[in-house]
Amino acid sequence: MIPSLENINWRGFLARPSLPSPSPAVLDALRQESFLITGGGGSIGSALAKRLAALGVRKLVLLETSDSNLYALERDLSAATNRITPILIPILGSAADEALLSEIFSAHSPRIVFHAAAFKHVPLMEEQPLAAIANNIFATESLTRAAASYGARVVLLSTDKAVEPASVMGATKRVAERIVLGSGGTALRLGNVLASRDSVTTIFARQIARGAPVTVTDATSRRYFLTIGEAVNLLLTAAAYRGPAALLAPVLLAAHSVQALAMFMARELRPDCPIAIEFTGPRAGDKASELLWKAGDRTRPAGIEGLVSVETAELTEAQFRSGLTGLRAALDARDVCDALAYLCALVPDYTPSQAVQAFARQCGAQACL
Repeated sequence: MIPSLENINWRGFLARPSLPSPSPAVLDALRQESFLITGGGGSIGSALAKRLAALGVRKLVLLETSDSNLYALERDLSAATNRITPILIPILGSAADEALLSEIFSAHSPRIVFHAAAFKHVPLMEEQPLAAIANNIFATESLTRAAASYGARVVLLSTDKAVEPASVMGATKRVAERIVLGSGGTALRLGNVLASRDSVTTIFARQIARGAPVTVTDATSRRYFLTIGEAVNLLLTAAAYRGPAALLAPVLLAAHSVQALAMFMARELRPDCPIAIEFTGPRAGDKASELLWKAGDRTRPAGIEGLVSVETAELTEAQFRSGLTGLRAALDARDVCDALAYLCALVPDYTPSQAVQAFARQCGAQACL
């Protein structure tokens, strides 16, 4: 059984002030909107849904592939005692289903779309590159196309793993960013979200509950961490952004040691039981540290407290579209080798892991190596 992470004072670990909350003006503006959340049953999607429901927004459409997650969220929202309850529409399905997306936009007219649906587990996606490409890239393309045709704006939940990616997951999220930006939307890069489902914190919590050693990949591993509440606040703020297409990132001045997180959680959850730390070595697709933007990227104030706008050198639009067309053809043909080659071309600073390189060699794909 996983110990509850809800009562942990994460501020004691983060040792920094909370990231800024949306202003009253932002919240008032959001109350007047109708929303679609893809991945609505996930940790961040469900927290975002509950926050929007509490605000009393006009309409809240929740798209989710997991019937269990969708049922649990619908039950939680129905049991809430908010004085103002939005019109809640739970829909079981995928953002890759273009016919379903057309039905959703036609029937419910969401004006703001939070795209939180993605495959996120790095080692698993190293073994399932086609699934990552289909879900993280082409479901995003289908969603942005549908949103644009109905005049809605997309806010993508992205990740710091998209910066100089070393994993298929990170590379596919980088392409997803470009797709959303190309449609006039907003992409928000976040770091690791504490206490989110299946995150490193839930893994540590299981190990601590058993009294087992806590497994950390490397003593030097560092990550940017934030709470679920902070992630939701940043997404709400990004949704109110009225500028041109923008890649946004929070201002987090220092990354934290993953080993320090493990020790902090051990003290919080089992203060009377010494817990050992075991270093396991990096997994396929792991990096020692992550960045919210890379050297050479230009950052400037976004006009929103706590966020900066990131400008990064990209392929030309013609190069990007040509690469995306090739990637689509490779995916349709189930050609792993060509798909990996096109992914490398679309994200030139992507460094494939040894596991993916070995997979590519087995298929004869030398372009990625």
